[in-house]
Amino acid sequence: MNAAEWSLQLRFLLALALGFLIGLERERSATTKPGRSTAGLRTFTLVSLSGFGCAWLQQAGIAFAVPVGLLAFSALAVSAYFAKLNEGRLGWTTEAMVLLTFVIGALSLKAEPWLPLSLGIIGTLLLSEKARFEHFVQALDSSEFLAVLKFLIVTALILPLLPDRPFTQFALNPSKLWMIVVLVSSVGFAGYFLIRRFGQTSGWWLSGVAGGIVSSTALSVAAGRIAQQNPAQAQHALQAVVLASSVMYLRLLALIALLSPAFATALWWRLALLCGAGLVIAWLVRPRNGEETGTNVAALQNPFEIVPALVFAALFVVFTVVTVFARANFGESGLLVLSALIGLSDITPVVLSLVNDAAVTPTLIAAILVAMMTNTMAKGVYFSSLVRSLRRATLMRFGIWAALHVPLIFLG
Repeated sequence: MNAAEWSLQLRFLLALALGFLIGLERERSATTKPGRSTAGLRTFTLVSLSGFGCAWLQQAGIAFAVPVGLLAFSALAVSAYFAKLNEGRLGWTTEAMVLLTFVIGALSLKAEPWLPLSLGIIGTLLLSEKARFEHFVQALDSSEFLAVLKFLIVTALILPLLPDRPFTQFALNPSKLWMIVVLVSSVGFAGYFLIRRFGQTSGWWLSGVAGGIVSSTALSVAAGRIAQQNPAQAQHALQAVVLASSVMYLRLLALIALLSPAFATALWWRLALLCGAGLVIAWLVRPRNGEETGTNVAALQNPFEIVPALVFAALFVVFTVVTVFARANFGESGLLVLSALIGLSDITPVVLSLVNDAAVTPTLIAAILVAMMTNTMAKGVYFSSLVRSLRRATLMRFGIWAALHVPLIFLG
């Protein structure tokens, strides 16, 4: 329903319903605290209607009706707060909600309906989930809170300030380059909380699936960093990297199918075989029963490390420059070499550019598979360079997996 269709009567019912909803939550909360009287269903409904009435009076010509009404309820809230202090009770959540309810009632008449609805529903949610929020705060240690602040700085503060346009003949885009920093940092950050929430085994598997959907290359760096700081998690981390690399083939197949169904027809069975091989490897690298997997998931260090992400972004810049140079100087003849170089970083943009508005040729099929092969090997190198305890096992498994690409290049 559009805002223009909200009549005066409907807006009145909105103020009534939201006040009733908030009061219902306060009434329900009061039943769990015997002997304590607090504002409940009737009070909050009346406060919301008072806000609506003051807003109507203001529209009728009484200019200061809303401010005067707000001051009046503020005085009542302050009086109730000091009375509660005299009884030895702390907290002023109910008093703050009284003032918000008055504002919600006024906005029900004067603002777009989504605003009072949002305030009312979110306010009620915050009230009703008090125990859960308190548990979350108690479980969040100082390092995790600091990591959240770093994450917000990297994503919400720096990223919007960077120009989103290419520079130099190599088309280097600062915004897209910083997105790589955000991507690598975010995958590790999300993986940490998944592991904390769901445990070592389930958390790592979920991280692997999510990493394969977003960026398996980024996950190989992020998981390697976690395993480097927490060696007992190395086997789980390797399994997550292999799983993410397996999901990558399905993700690329889905994107290719959307952009060029003809290429998807030629590639689907190859990518399905490579994904299946990865799933087998992921199963084989699982920690054995009784194997030491770490004393406690809670002992994990927070993985929000920006330095590995910056290194990854720097490598991406280097490979981008080399790619542009190779294409400009060698053209189509250097396509396979170019694909091999591209595979060392993020292959998705280039693979999609190869299939976009292009005819299916053996050269293009080979170029796509070569890029995937080098990318698979590169992820093994990235992870093994960070996790020395599994360096040989990682390189062997990823080397065998990369070698499986070779016969698929020549099969029709």
